[in-house]
Amino acid sequence: MRRLFVLCFTLCCLIQLKGQVNVSSLKVDNLSDAQIEQYVKQAELMGYSDAQLPDFARAQGISATEVKKLQDRLQRIKKNKQSESQVSAKSNNSQGSGRQVLGDPSARGRNRFLSEVDSLRFMQDSLLAVGKPKVFGADLFKNNAITFEPNLRMATPSSYVIGPDDELLLDITGDNEVSYKLPVSPEGNIKVEYVGVINVSGLSISAARSKISQRLSSVYGAINSGRTKVDVNIGNIRSIRVTLTGAVTKPGTYTLPSLATVFNALYASGGPAENGSYRDVQVIRNNHVVSRIDIYDFLVNGLQKGNIRLQDQDVIHIPVYANRVQFEGEVKRPAIFEIVKGESLQDVLNYAGGFGENAYSAKIKVFQKTDRERKISDIYADQFADYEPKNGDNFLAEELLDRYENRVSILGAVFRPGVYGLENGMTLRELLEKAQGVREDAFMERGLINRLAADNTLQLVNFNVRAVLDGKVADIILMREDKISISSIFDLRDEYKFIVQGQVRRPGEFPYAVNATLGDVIQKAGGLTEEAKNARIEIARRIRNRDAQDTVSSNIILVNIRNGKLEDSSIVLKPYDVVSVLGDANYRVQRQVKIEGEVLYPGIYTINREDERISDVITRAGGLTAYAYTEGASLRRTGTSKLKAEIKKEKELRKTELGSEAAVHGFDEEDDALNIGGNRATKQALSKVSQSGAVEAVVAEPSDLVGIELHKVLAKPYQREDLLLLDGDIITVPKELQTVRVVGEVLNPNNVVYVKGKSLSYYVNQAGGFTSEALKKKVFVQYANGAVKGRSGNYPEVKPGAEIVVPKRAPREKLNAQGWIGLGTGVASLAAIIVSLLR
Repeated sequence: MRRLFVLCFTLCCLIQLKGQVNVSSLKVDNLSDAQIEQYVKQAELMGYSDAQLPDFARAQGISATEVKKLQDRLQRIKKNKQSESQVSAKSNNSQGSGRQVLGDPSARGRNRFLSEVDSLRFMQDSLLAVGKPKVFGADLFKNNAITFEPNLRMATPSSYVIGPDDELLLDITGDNEVSYKLPVSPEGNIKVEYVGVINVSGLSISAARSKISQRLSSVYGAINSGRTKVDVNIGNIRSIRVTLTGAVTKPGTYTLPSLATVFNALYASGGPAENGSYRDVQVIRNNHVVSRIDIYDFLVNGLQKGNIRLQDQDVIHIPVYANRVQFEGEVKRPAIFEIVKGESLQDVLNYAGGFGENAYSAKIKVFQKTDRERKISDIYADQFADYEPKNGDNFLAEELLDRYENRVSILGAVFRPGVYGLENGMTLRELLEKAQGVREDAFMERGLINRLAADNTLQLVNFNVRAVLDGKVADIILMREDKISISSIFDLRDEYKFIVQGQVRRPGEFPYAVNATLGDVIQKAGGLTEEAKNARIEIARRIRNRDAQDTVSSNIILVNIRNGKLEDSSIVLKPYDVVSVLGDANYRVQRQVKIEGEVLYPGIYTINREDERISDVITRAGGLTAYAYTEGASLRRTGTSKLKAEIKKEKELRKTELGSEAAVHGFDEEDDALNIGGNRATKQALSKVSQSGAVEAVVAEPSDLVGIELHKVLAKPYQREDLLLLDGDIITVPKELQTVRVVGEVLNPNNVVYVKGKSLSYYVNQAGGFTSEALKKKVFVQYANGAVKGRSGNYPEVKPGAEIVVPKRAPREKLNAQGWIGLGTGVASLAAIIVSLLR
């Protein structure tokens, strides 16, 4: 029944909040830990687990960014709770013998239930408060990290008033040693052995100690002589009932420990309500006000004036506030503040923590309400202490202007560029001295001052830098926001450089240096390579004064190299010279080819003749094995610079982009370079066809594969099919292939077992047939050796290891309204022409 009631109450709260609060605008950074914990409690009551909390938050309309912040905050709160619980556990173990509060155990269940209801009510209040200005001090009573629990282990105060249900600890020491735990009866009596009944109700501890000592002296004579001492303290304490009335968040009667103070009671009740006073909390005892508390003393200065210890049947009354003002803008603690008679704007500013770092502190704006309308006034700094705020005043501390009253700046070829403070009468020469002068590369003939006129229009003032520094012209008085720019000579011309290319170890562009020679630049480029030991250098120099009729575009200077030494290394270079170090035509580095697959000795072979051909390297490799499939042999021409990079790149591509496809169709991870290259070439071709819908795109796609017919090469070597080998060539001779691959616009792209004599249509049908987007007339076959054949009347022949590619039809553009109008106009015009002809 209790759970049903809580669930109904929760739903009512949510329905009410949905109409009143825009939860989607909730900002987690503006919420306290206490508010976040209340959200968690609400979610738990609605049946959400910790893992489902993000879903609960999203269901409330909270953005994904705020949900992530909420998760992070919850993790931090949980860690803090764990550390606090560990400390609390140690504390409880060490304080196991401390005081306890005697009260009604049956009230615990009711309190737990009321706590759940209160948490939901607090959740509602928190959501409704989103976006509203905070009341100063309200967080004090809504923060779970602050408990205001009374200290039950403190020394017994001498002013503590004993009442029924207290427990007294009576210790007799000296000539006689005995201790008693004496409960105080409802009538206010204790019963002491050998002494009898003693009434202590309403007595302070000190008064009770005197009374008990006097009664005990009739039994223990040494008490009068001082040889026996009597000490009375409080053991377990009683509970008292305190009533909170007026503008209280949760008014009612509360059961508290008898050591509780006013702040303990205020915290238990949630503190003042939204319209409650923080400046005049009243404690009423026996129909008389015995204490008045100004909570601001505690909030601002940490003082607890009037925070007296409560007694049974005390009443705490919180009246409605009398005057409130609001402080917004650039203050450290913007909020709603309660003011009392005699306080000034300076007091309110102190409550707000003073001005913020970016505040305009010379004045404060106040927005007021008169009997008829609203009013705005300015209060200047010298009036803060005299201005008396009125109820409803709204104060605004504005930001500083985003400008400087005395800023000038200097940029460019000076030793200390930057911003400087403008002093009264400062001149340009003085600013240059503050910047520690101009650099050696400064352009001395002209400097510029960007200046703002009175109407903020931009003006440009130029000056001669050398003349200003030498005092040959009148110095310039600077103005606020002047920007002085002194250019470097390097900023006013193209960057001078050399270009070194060819047979050097580090070719590239190099910055120009005056009097740099050819030998210097060659050394900067890392020196000559082995190929340039007996070659020559060509220096191409710009022609600066070229005749319009002259056909020569550059001056060429030749320098020979003999045994690695320049014949003339002292030639002085000029800007933009291009130094080309040429190679020796008679110098040859080793050139290599790779043969793999079904040969006796696969591997990398060095070309030993300029006219070495495919048949030669096959012979050097020991010939073909019995399993070689010559019609599928291929030549891949990548060049030496791409050989290693291509193999590595294709393996990575296979693992990532084609990994899943390889798993479906049974590809081996160690496929040879031919198959890998073919697959990638096909994929690139299909991408082009998909975009254009034409097989010409495939033909135009560059491929490393060269279609060869190895069986013809070996049958008739040194003929047209027997190609000359180039550096980096890769020859692949596969085993007999037994499948045909079908890709593109078919229903089930896969590998089909090769059947001799079957046409292309057979293999397409084995792959599920064409899709509705297939461009049938552009189907082509890529054979295992790299050759490609398109449709010419009939479909091309299919061989083992071939790949059938079905391109995708180009998407048709839908005719828009303008197109339909144009079509209709054209048809109408055609009809009119036909009618006129018929007449």
